[in-house]
Amino acid sequence: MTETAKTSGLISCTTCARVWPGGQSHCERCGSALIDRDVRGLQPVWAWWVAGLICYIPANIYPMLRTHTLFTDEESTIVGGAAELIAHGSVGVAAIILIASVLIPVGKFIAIAFLAVTLRDRKRMSQHRRQQLYEVVEFIGRWSMVDVFVVAILSSLIQLQDVASINPGPAAMTFALSVIFTMLAAQSFDSRLIWDKEDQA
Repeated sequence: MTETAKTSGLISCTTCARVWPGGQSHCERCGSALIDRDVRGLQPVWAWWVAGLICYIPANIYPMLRTHTLFTDEESTIVGGAAELIAHGSVGVAAIILIASVLIPVGKFIAIAFLAVTLRDRKRMSQHRRQQLYEVVEFIGRWSMVDVFVVAILSSLIQLQDVASINPGPAAMTFALSVIFTMLAAQSFDSRLIWDKEDQA
């Protein structure tokens, strides 16, 4: 059995990662309350995960960008905008948008659900691999906002009154909320539960 902080009578701060004796109530480094395990278990993870998934659906259905010129008005969804970029020869930019706005969010949904569903199944993946997967999910979460940043930059730069203007569509808000909710789902997942299951086994 792998020796962990819990088996050694220690408790780690979830804010700064400093380890303290088990009976201590507050972290002396950052002042945060020391909680052994969240009694709610995976309920917050699933709540944020479902909220993120609900917001992600309209984010891909409704337009992300609204372009107004002197003669035309156009609306583009995430995938539709990437397809237009490919048609105009900007394959690299389209690839970045598709990776950041489709591949990474969908991958995060799958990874978080996999960690939560198979938490007790030691045969599917080792504890070390689960911890690595969790760290990857947390690391790539910040890159999911690339599409929102592009819309914000274009909206602020291209404003020529009646000649040409670019404004964010309704999907921009729901996509940003989806990213935020999935980040909260990942942060709500207590990675110490991965190792607890091994101890219990």
